[in-house]
Amino acid sequence: MSLTDERPGVVASVPPAPLTDQQPVASVPPTLPTDQGQVASVPPVPPTDQRPVTLSGRDAYRDELTRLAASDDTIVCLEADLGGKGHPFQAAHPERFLNLGIAEGAMVDMAAGLAAGGHKPFVSTFAPFAALRAAESLKLTLGYLAAGVTVVAPYAGVSGAWFGTTHHCLEDLAILRSVPGVTIAAPYGDAEMRAVVREAVRSGRPHYIRTGRNATYGSLPVLGDELPLVNWEFRAGPEDVCLVSVGEEGTRLALAARRAVPGTAHAHLVYLDHEHLTEAAAELARHHCRFVVVEEHRGQGGVAEALALLLPDCRVTSVSADRSWPSQGGDHEEVMAALGLDLPAVLDALGRASTTSTAAAGHPTN
Repeated sequence: MSLTDERPGVVASVPPAPLTDQQPVASVPPTLPTDQGQVASVPPVPPTDQRPVTLSGRDAYRDELTRLAASDDTIVCLEADLGGKGHPFQAAHPERFLNLGIAEGAMVDMAAGLAAGGHKPFVSTFAPFAALRAAESLKLTLGYLAAGVTVVAPYAGVSGAWFGTTHHCLEDLAILRSVPGVTIAAPYGDAEMRAVVREAVRSGRPHYIRTGRNATYGSLPVLGDELPLVNWEFRAGPEDVCLVSVGEEGTRLALAARRAVPGTAHAHLVYLDHEHLTEAAAELARHHCRFVVVEEHRGQGGVAEALALLLPDCRVTSVSADRSWPSQGGDHEEVMAALGLDLPAVLDALGRASTTSTAAAGHPTN
């Protein structure tokens, strides 16, 4: 049986509504004079979607990619039976939409060929099947060949909840971070996902984009059009403990902790590969020396462990999934709590970090 959103009991995401007459629409392409006095066409600029709607990460990805593909015919969308009915890219660009079924490794291999042919392939499947089942193809395509392929992986962490361990993915950052040359992103909310997708299209570099399932969040504000290396949601004094949030649920919990303990510093990270984390660690260390990293991932191979290695003179405390396997069903937050990922765990870590020195720095503590 294919694992799509069309299965009984699975709530399918609501496809974004089409643009209305009140929204900006593409106008007649402008023209520019050429050296020969002729008139050359300028590719149309995609309409800016100004709907006051916040989509889930995976729906924001689909919507943004569909919009970008209107003015870039090299963009190709590949799915592994996860798109469900009404995929906006399939509706708008059917000649560039491919459903490969449950053949994740073959899908990534095919994307490598498309990239070699001058296309910009975006492939999407469940995070555990992208990062684990197709791991060899990811290593060779995104790493060794440095092909301009973007892998978008929804259902990361335990966002699959009652789907069970087969559909949970708490190990993908450890795997992808060990492959050189791959840009790794875990955006929080609609706007961050769109910015990451635009950057993947613009740069043409291999990307792995981690997201959840149906949760919708408003991204943290940023100045300018580019995502900052470190988004300081709130900066406190140098002796204060700083929360570092990663991904959708890590950021949700960090913001909840900020509401419970006002005045707590909070730095949010989107890009998590070694190169970005190295630069982010240097900026973090310029402002604080004690950190509590919140992430929906195993502690082993996660961001807290990476920052502890990059910040040997700082104290890094990890709030992450423990080493157990969820044995009971529940919704997303219930399964997270069973793994030790909830607000009380974050507040406890903040309390412990605030009473410790940096004497034992260089090793993450749980």
